[in-house]
Amino acid sequence: MRQGLKKLIQKYNALSPRVRASLWFTICVFFQKGISVLTTPIFTRLLSEAEYGNYSVFNSWLDIVTIFVSLKLSAGVFLQGLVKFSDERGEFISSFQGLTSALVLAWTIIYILFHGFWNSLFSLTTVQMLAMLVMIWASAVFSFWAVTQRVDAKYRALMVMTVVTSIAKPGIGILFLLHAQDKVTARILGLALVELVCYSCLFCNQMRQGRKFYSAKFWKYAIMFNLPLIPHYLSSAVLSSADRIMIKQMVGAREAGIYSLSYQISQIMLLFSNALEQSINPWMYERIKQKRIEETKKVVYAALTLMAGITILIMFFAPEVLVIFAPAEYQEAVWVIPPVMISVFFTFSYLVFSTYEFYFEKTRYIAAATMSGAVLNIILNSICIKAFGYIAAGYTTLLCYILFAVFHYIFMRKICKEQMGVQQPYNTWIILAICGTLLGAGVIVLLTYRMALLRYAILIAIVFTMIGLRKKLFLFASHIIEARRTVK
Repeated sequence: MRQGLKKLIQKYNALSPRVRASLWFTICVFFQKGISVLTTPIFTRLLSEAEYGNYSVFNSWLDIVTIFVSLKLSAGVFLQGLVKFSDERGEFISSFQGLTSALVLAWTIIYILFHGFWNSLFSLTTVQMLAMLVMIWASAVFSFWAVTQRVDAKYRALMVMTVVTSIAKPGIGILFLLHAQDKVTARILGLALVELVCYSCLFCNQMRQGRKFYSAKFWKYAIMFNLPLIPHYLSSAVLSSADRIMIKQMVGAREAGIYSLSYQISQIMLLFSNALEQSINPWMYERIKQKRIEETKKVVYAALTLMAGITILIMFFAPEVLVIFAPAEYQEAVWVIPPVMISVFFTFSYLVFSTYEFYFEKTRYIAAATMSGAVLNIILNSICIKAFGYIAAGYTTLLCYILFAVFHYIFMRKICKEQMGVQQPYNTWIILAICGTLLGAGVIVLLTYRMALLRYAILIAIVFTMIGLRKKLFLFASHIIEARRTVK
């Protein structure tokens, strides 16, 4: 065991600083989302289904309002600007912090002047709305700082901040909930307080280094770059959040809470999805740049197969997972877990396909696909929730993500033909086989949720099949590891 540990340490020390930092950044994401998942059973027992639903709807509104208030300046435009304006980096960072602060302040004034209207529109209290604005500002501050740390490959400070805030948020939240009458507000205030205290120092540090709150040059660059992307960002938020808001308005807060639990469990899938995406994306960009996209096939097939396999395993254990995550009142959520889990798979697949769109800066394709999916999702939800109940929202969302992936696959082929003269970067039948197998497994899982013995028998058969195919599975995994290792 000591020899194995020694070899592991030697391999770690042999990694380049950039790869080592990338590893720790991935660990940060796992830790942050892992704590969120692990503490879910506590909050589902401290909050009623209706309270959990109201809190989840608050988070849905937070995702949407953030786009209007902050213009998502901490997204791609900031990372691109760090490279483009590397000679004026300090001023660039501080001016982005200044612009975001100015936007949040302006919207806060607008809110205070017409708070009755906004409270009625969002069905939130004044305290909750003010906490939302604080969280929008603090989250943007942290994102600016975190992106800078990633670019500089400085993982230690980011790791410390991630650990502190990931533990403090649920810790303070539990403390507040145990002593509060209004538990939804208490949960929100706990998050806002931790973010305000921990992230304010990051703001002060970056402003002190750059010493420029306002820059006409950088403010114009930020606004001109991001305004055309607002429909894309808004559509993405609507696609992932509108169902919970609509369920609360059309059915009730209790049902929104039960439905939201399935999304929280899907965070398990997002851990794997984010890790895979971060592993293969830089490698894919290199291969596209070198016009060697033939080499991406085996890695993409392996990644999609791995994601499909993990999705199937988690779906099979959904009833048991629910018992751990929440009391019996939430058990209806089991019927929503399969479509939500499969939606995460198709989210991963469209991110893989859209890599070509981002590389060749075909943002109109991205916006067209996202907006189409969001509009369709709202239409289908308004019809199906009323006709079939709130569980139908999981299936309408899945349908939209499938169409989303199809749109990006079509756009990817079009771009490859235009830019590189390649008609088909991937074999469509192989992609369809992977997706079809996953969808078929989802149907089988749903049919066996009331027949535990049959479900376990099928699961045992799958395990033995995987053992029989272990050499191919190890080969698939090696393709992904090799792609990650060869990133420059």
